[in-house]
Amino acid sequence: MSTQNDGSNAVGRITLKGSCLCGRVKYEVSGEPKAFFHCHCSRCRKATGTGHASNLFVRPGVLEWLNGEEQVRSFKVPEAKRFANNFCVACGSCLPRWASDSDAVVIPAGSLDEDVPITPQARIFTGSRASWSCSGDAIPVYPELPPH
Repeated sequence: MSTQNDGSNAVGRITLKGSCLCGRVKYEVSGEPKAFFHCHCSRCRKATGTGHASNLFVRPGVLEWLNGEEQVRSFKVPEAKRFANNFCVACGSCLPRWASDSDAVVIPAGSLDEDVPITPQARIFTGSRASWSCSGDAIPVYPELPPH
């Protein structure tokens, strides 16, 4: 990971690398980490097969496929305003995508090959949380999107 920090507490522009489980797809994302959420919405749970998706939002983001771009597929729920899922066609791993309504790149944190430079800031869409899913963190929880 390479970083440029201006000396403040905020993390400046960074470059992160990641890949899918089978290694056919490799990527690099550059930008400023703006948010890191555990999302409990039903769509994120279905896409990941877990209790929540851990997504890092980098903005303005630059996404570059280093290898295997032809292996990347996208699925968008037709009625969803924001939700989409990029994944490797060979192994099914979730991969980064452009946020449809901004200049952000959404990175599934588990696809990164290095540590995330910020800690999760909140659990979101907890109103949709599965009863069996984890919930005992000291980070804030919101029943929908966090306030701006």
